[in-house]
Amino acid sequence: YFLVFAVMRLTKPTLFTNIPVTCEERDLPGNLFNQLMKDDPSTVKGAETLMLGEMLTLPQNFGNIFLGETFSSYISVHNDSNQVVKDILVKADLQTSSQRLNLSASSAAVAELKPDCCIDDVIHHEVKEIGTHILVCAVSYTTQTGEKMYFRKFFKFQVLKPLDVKTKFYNAETDEVFLEAQIQNITTSPMFMEKVSLEPSMMYNVVELNTVDKAGESESTFGSRTYLQPMDTRQYLYCLKPKQEFAEKAGVIKGVTVIGKLDIVWKTNLGERGRLQTSQLQRMAPGYGDVRLSLETIPDTVNLEEPFDITCKITNCSERTMDLVLEMCNTNSIHWCGVSGRQLGKLNPSSSLHLALTLLSSVQGLQSVSGLRLTDTFLKRTYEYDDIAQVCVVSSEVKQS
Repeated sequence: YFLVFAVMRLTKPTLFTNIPVTCEERDLPGNLFNQLMKDDPSTVKGAETLMLGEMLTLPQNFGNIFLGETFSSYISVHNDSNQVVKDILVKADLQTSSQRLNLSASSAAVAELKPDCCIDDVIHHEVKEIGTHILVCAVSYTTQTGEKMYFRKFFKFQVLKPLDVKTKFYNAETDEVFLEAQIQNITTSPMFMEKVSLEPSMMYNVVELNTVDKAGESESTFGSRTYLQPMDTRQYLYCLKPKQEFAEKAGVIKGVTVIGKLDIVWKTNLGERGRLQTSQLQRMAPGYGDVRLSLETIPDTVNLEEPFDITCKITNCSERTMDLVLEMCNTNSIHWCGVSGRQLGKLNPSSSLHLALTLLSSVQGLQSVSGLRLTDTFLKRTYEYDDIAQVCVVSSEVKQS
């Protein structure tokens, strides 16, 4: 071949490390080892016994490539002959398990290449797949005699997974959804977590619960240095609230399973940036049955044997109209105030009604609100609601003091 092909991965250098060798002055070498370390240009002055030096070293091998990082490579085609070659076309493709990508900066052929001259190109690609990747570099050219030449080279490398992401969903009674994301660093080097955010679906607004207020300023719960050491795990918490236009549509929110996706940005070593975006996270749709009863308002603490008010929301989650009757059954500690067996009227599918109720407790302590019964007169079906909430009952003297 007239041309010589070279490919080199472009990565950041690393800090030089050395192994300090020292001894006490009363030992046989005396101060010899300490003086050698002080004279070594690679050591940190004043801290010669540290393994980390002041110098940078160029990469000695291909290194690891992780999902979400940017793969950069330098491609050079050199004319190693004493003849001029013409119509040189350099092509770089990246073959993955699912697709083949063209990474060449230009698809135009170079008219001619003189002896000892070269064609240089730098390619970049954000790695988005795990597994085997093959960089296919092909060169075609024409010699002075008009002979067309062609050759290829293959460079195989593996793309590894940098993070292990696990998610848990918690469905609240108020249509809120809590997402817990566990992120583990499964590489061999620490990461600086630049951003971990949740991009919600169109039906939700998100509130991040990963900060605390200190002296009027928002501070991360992980501290000012958000480094994630190898094999360490960190938990992030988010609260998703349905938007107002969807919150009133019970049937819509009930069937929503797509919540959103996580966007994670990190930096490693000397500032190499990586980014991962998960696929759409999905939860199990909550099952409310035909009729859903939820509490809108309830006091935290109430006085013993004094009436207090609560507000309930009743939602028809079925696909048929209901005619509901409300019954209130007293328990050993909770007593309902009002008329039991009253008609609530017809409730259309996906519709809701608010109900103000009054009750009192005859026993102190943490008491459970129970004893509500809803009967659909159309189907003669009764729905029982117990332990729908808890309230702390105290003596009036205790609360006043």
